[in-house]
Amino acid sequence: MAYETITYQVSAGIGRITFNRPQVMNALTPDMLKEITSAVLEAGKDRDVKVIVLTGAGRAFCAGVDLKGMGDAKLVNGKVGDFLDVPARDLIDAIRSVPKAVINLTNGFCFTGALEIMLACDIVIASEDAKIGDTHAKWGLRPTWGMSARLPRRIGYLKAKEMSFTAEAISAREAERIGLINLAVPGDKLEEALQTMAKKIMGNSPQSIAAYKKLYNSNENMTLDKSLKLEFSSDFEITDSLDRIMKFIK
Repeated sequence: MAYETITYQVSAGIGRITFNRPQVMNALTPDMLKEITSAVLEAGKDRDVKVIVLTGAGRAFCAGVDLKGMGDAKLVNGKVGDFLDVPARDLIDAIRSVPKAVINLTNGFCFTGALEIMLACDIVIASEDAKIGDTHAKWGLRPTWGMSARLPRRIGYLKAKEMSFTAEAISAREAERIGLINLAVPGDKLEEALQTMAKKIMGNSPQSIAAYKKLYNSNENMTLDKSLKLEFSSDFEITDSLDRIMKFIK
């Protein structure tokens, strides 16, 4: 499929989706959100893809919603509206539902809507010079893509409130310290860090990873008791167990 606002490439088991509007720091439009969703789902079905990567062209992962591109959109009580909310939620659902690890490779600025996308990913690796922030309050907007649910679950309510109330960006190193991202590395080591992580993931059972992803995502809103019942009662198709164990034994 041909894309206009992103690029999609498959190489060595990695399906790389690159947000490709560098002239506006990859700011999000409805069409762009739809294209990213389509690429994520395409990668999810592609047998040659073992790991999916979301990144950005130029000096940003993504600056968030393209405010200039909103045109005559009417903001009601700080909501951006269904024309953005629906495709954005579809994208987040796609990231969380594909049975493969989705790695966010943040190569620069990551603000607001982009942070919402980051929070949906399974693994996050960022360049040390990346800046990450929630600027909803700066523009008189409110979250409608899941920020208020996912951010405090990731970093705790105190830190989430600090980020959202101040609308100030934090460094990738600080994001790593508070558990917002997995790893912050020097910019020139970003691709190396991605390859190392991807190879570790691809060396394991894809069916096991799919099962883990479904369980982890399902468990987020459950009590411990319900989470345990889900794990104990769930069945997944995992057919490579014996082969992997026999290779180890031999």
